[in-house]
Amino acid sequence: MIRIDRASSRYHADYGWLKTYHSFSFGEYYDPNNIQFGPLRVLNDDFVAPLAGFGAHPHREMEIVSIVLKGYLQHEDSTGHKAVTTFGGVQRMSAGTGIVHSEVNPSATEEVNFLQLWFLPEQYGLPPSYERTEFPVDKMKNALLPIVTKHPSSPGIAHIHQDLTIYLSDLEAGHELTFTQPEGRNIFVFVIEGDLTLNGEAHLERRDAARITDTPALRLATNEGSRLMLIDLPKEG
Repeated sequence: MIRIDRASSRYHADYGWLKTYHSFSFGEYYDPNNIQFGPLRVLNDDFVAPLAGFGAHPHREMEIVSIVLKGYLQHEDSTGHKAVTTFGGVQRMSAGTGIVHSEVNPSATEEVNFLQLWFLPEQYGLPPSYERTEFPVDKMKNALLPIVTKHPSSPGIAHIHQDLTIYLSDLEAGHELTFTQPEGRNIFVFVIEGDLTLNGEAHLERRDAARITDTPALRLATNEGSRLMLIDLPKEG
């Protein structure tokens, strides 16, 4: 089953310094029928103005992944970590028993656009931790490149405390990809740029998403080219 969530259906707020689009209930947006998809609890598409951002604030018991699409994002936290990330980098933070962090745009001239994803952890009570990884952008071409997973196979993949994998891909027109997984798991697809067709039937445009259940084989094709994110995750959070 493929459920399409159009970009226009997302909750949107404009605070001047922040323009944000929420795919799931978050902050002042609450829909009891749109809380999570398996352990995926938050997907915010954030645009932050120069020299603005989220000041120091606490988190507990959540796996938080930030993927920068454009511009630069600066992270600082109470465990002593500080880093700046742009496209090609991933920030993964395990809030665990408690952490305080900030995420700000360090540029004086350029807006930053990033995806912030929250996942329920597989295990609670973990010590807080943070890592920044870099992935080979060229390896996204016509392939599903893992950038976050429970069992990383290389230093360029971030580790997460949940049984899931986040992939990025740059799919060219005329090319197709097939993703297979064992039964009993879900797939979440988010079109960052371009267009995408799933199993020859469901057509998605820029910033559309699909929640896919009971579909162990998924064929991805594009008419114009697509930059996409695919998440393989368990059904239960």
